[in-house]
Amino acid sequence: MTRIHDPHAIDGKIPGPNEAHDVIVVGAGPAGLAAALEAARAGRQVLLIDEHPVAAALAGNDVPLWFGGRATAALQAPERLIETLVENEPLIAEAFEAGIDVRLGVTAWGLWRNRDGSGALPGAMLGLSDGQRSWTAGFAQLVLATGARDCALHFAGWDQPGVMGALAFETLVARYDAFAGRRVVILGSGELALQTALLAHAHGIEVAAVVEVRDAVQGTATLPADLPVLTGHRLLRAEGGIDGVERVVVAAGDGAERTIACDTVILAIDAVPAIELAEVGGAAVVTEPMRGGAVIPGGAGEVLPNVWLAGAASGLMGTREAAEAQGRAVMAKALGLGSDIASVPEGFDRMAYRAEWLRALVATSPDTTKVCQCEEVSRADLIGVQPPQYLPRPEKLGTRSLGTLLDDGPPDAEQVKRLTRAGMGVCQGRRCREQVSLLLAMAANLPPKAAPRGNWRVPVRPVPLGVMADWDHAAAMDAGWDVWFGIGTQWIPYRDIGTPEEARHLERLGGSMHL
Repeated sequence: MTRIHDPHAIDGKIPGPNEAHDVIVVGAGPAGLAAALEAARAGRQVLLIDEHPVAAALAGNDVPLWFGGRATAALQAPERLIETLVENEPLIAEAFEAGIDVRLGVTAWGLWRNRDGSGALPGAMLGLSDGQRSWTAGFAQLVLATGARDCALHFAGWDQPGVMGALAFETLVARYDAFAGRRVVILGSGELALQTALLAHAHGIEVAAVVEVRDAVQGTATLPADLPVLTGHRLLRAEGGIDGVERVVVAAGDGAERTIACDTVILAIDAVPAIELAEVGGAAVVTEPMRGGAVIPGGAGEVLPNVWLAGAASGLMGTREAAEAQGRAVMAKALGLGSDIASVPEGFDRMAYRAEWLRALVATSPDTTKVCQCEEVSRADLIGVQPPQYLPRPEKLGTRSLGTLLDDGPPDAEQVKRLTRAGMGVCQGRRCREQVSLLLAMAANLPPKAAPRGNWRVPVRPVPLGVMADWDHAAAMDAGWDVWFGIGTQWIPYRDIGTPEEARHLERLGGSMHL
């Protein structure tokens, strides 16, 4: 068969990456730092990037973590935050000394590889941005130590300053030294919640209560004897004023209510593996409740050709030492210097725990409670599959609901997102993704493991178009961009290129393939 090359195809026109490295590590947490140092010791040239410290605007939009409006003005001084990060994480200084190219405040917003739909790429590359410019970086080996993100669950009063995630709290307290609260209530009692309570206690932040819906503490860490733990309790609401949360009201199993003064509510029920980059790069995604829900199959290790996963992004929860050990093991295997990577230890069903908490919070909050804060989608809007309040609602939409969609099959998170806009806001669904998924499962009488999930798309971080735009693309790209959209009356079909029909098309189009 004769092969015909379309002169307007993009193969050969996409520029290669702006820079290239032996090893790129995304994430300067314990696993990422350990992996980078392991590669440097093996003589590899290493680029280590981390999006922290995040810009104040991103923190204000709860990206990448759920900061909840409880950061101090220190976020307005990024140079000071970088110094604080280095002071609070000795391995960063060790990475500098090892000759690693360490770049803080740099976001990885995309990952592309040669595969179906992107076969014209000159090679695998990351999309990077420092907020002022965007560029690409190629690699021989890539380690994604992207950590985890906060799991947000809604309740009455959660959409005010002072409600935040456990990982954001840890970041503000232990990495940024920029937490604005003084007295906290912690929801959950698993290892994440107990470690959050210990962190607060160690930094002189008063823990007013640890609240648990189950009848027993779920974690094993030992808390100070004077720290109140309320098992078998439900959160009824958070109340506040102009500065946000001022108190919460909880209820025991017998219905007895209790008001607790606080300025911050920390959701420490669970954390979610940050798999965004791996997914947009083409990795498969499965649901494993023990590892945190939507995860990459196999956990730590090679998840794509020359792309490796390590740390909390693989579902690992535990000590810093365990994360560092896994980071070293993953890098050693990536470089052909090792073979064993410890598996994630079995834990409890994290998705069932989230679902139990969500059911308790749903039972104590009105259906007008916002599920998606960015797009102002209430729980009633979500289950009713209605557009947000700021959009017009034709009368015929009143007959639509999740029940009518279920007649066609199981709920589809992407379909519901398009119909309600839940998850389309600037936080990219980080405050609503897990709860929307579980709410849809609850409405359809599905177990948590069968909860539908949405997909991640590039960019996986909110990057301004002016920063992300590629102004230096080859001139050849301009020659045929308008034919890529496949409008039959405006371009020559591929089957006609190189045949007598091509001349007829050119004549019909006025002598040009262009609009």
